[in-house]
Amino acid sequence: MASNKDPHCSFCGRKKNEVDLLLSGTDGHICNHCIAQGYDLIQQELFGVSPKEKKKKKTDTPHFDLKPPIELKKYLDTFVIGQDEAKKVLSVAVYNHYKRLSQPKNADDVMIEKSNIIMVGETGTGKTYLARTIAKMLQVPFAIADATVLTEAGYVGEDVESILSRLLQAADFNAELAERGIVYIDEIDKIARKSDNPSITRDVSGEGVQQGLLKLLEGSIVGVPPQGGRKHPDQQLIQINTENILFICGGAFDGIARHISKRINKAPIGFNVDTKRKAVGEDESLLRFVTQQDLKSFGLIPELIGRLPLLTYLNPLDKATLRKILVEPKNALVKQYKKLFAMEDIALEFEDDALEYIVDQAIVFNLGARGLRSICEAILTDAMFELPSDKSAKTFTVTHDYAKAKFEHSSFYEVKLVA
Repeated sequence: MASNKDPHCSFCGRKKNEVDLLLSGTDGHICNHCIAQGYDLIQQELFGVSPKEKKKKKTDTPHFDLKPPIELKKYLDTFVIGQDEAKKVLSVAVYNHYKRLSQPKNADDVMIEKSNIIMVGETGTGKTYLARTIAKMLQVPFAIADATVLTEAGYVGEDVESILSRLLQAADFNAELAERGIVYIDEIDKIARKSDNPSITRDVSGEGVQQGLLKLLEGSIVGVPPQGGRKHPDQQLIQINTENILFICGGAFDGIARHISKRINKAPIGFNVDTKRKAVGEDESLLRFVTQQDLKSFGLIPELIGRLPLLTYLNPLDKATLRKILVEPKNALVKQYKKLFAMEDIALEFEDDALEYIVDQAIVFNLGARGLRSICEAILTDAMFELPSDKSAKTFTVTHDYAKAKFEHSSFYEVKLVA
């Protein structure tokens, strides 16, 4: 029997040096073993769940409240204007992926492999927004990683495993939940092979990173540092199985049009013009002809391309699409600013000419949809600065002349003039 002077568990009698944890109370102590047994007893008595059933439930096939691809695309339509081809490919891929996770695990059954996605499109066309929106609808952990900061192991920068650290943090460090999440790797084109010619220097942020990504995309058990950063021997790693994680990669691939044009032999002058060349209009984007062969020519290694079997493209945004983006989506910029002003009891209105001016400037600066916000901020900054203090203001209308005057006096416009 333990002495009263030595701390010991009041339930089982174990001494402090015999247990991992000993909690002290007013007149006694309890160890971690008795706490665990008490928890199991409570679960069984109050909720009718035995430890064996609980363990079985954890390993059961997860069930997802998944909508058909048409409904997924309709949801994306409320947030993203245009890009029908990319939305269709993304909806089908996500639907098939989570249907695959719901597949009963039978030894004799056909095992469905996952299909990671790569999206090619200019900056501001909605690649990141598409991935974030569909992850929000599915209510699964979602993480965005930037490929530009990744380097080979042992060099300054981040290991490829840091991608999973962000997903783990998004899942509140629940490894089982993180293993069913979605990871969006942005700027995938920045890790393209720098040159086909052998060099005396290592390509630590290019081909080396592509080699490191192979094991993540394919599906393997990876040791992940919980707080990100570099791995070191004394660190406690969390084991993550990437087999059921859907990877979506996106990049602008600036200059890939030259590779596409070279492949389809598009010539602006000459006598031998075939039907394929005629089908490509002068104002039409060449991205719709992009293939895995073009990605290889751009600098992605064949092994990485093979692990990204689904390839889709996003069209450049024209004037009509930018106008719709400004006013139509659920989170349209005009709606956001109207809500901000409404919180000050001010009714904000935009004249059609003012909206046309904003769209025209967005095309001039060629920043895509994200350029619209910069232009709107430049126009409305003075109004947002002054009106909250003016209690008499009840309405505010943005006219073409007002928008032009404010924008042309902004630093945003002056930078363009200097450039």
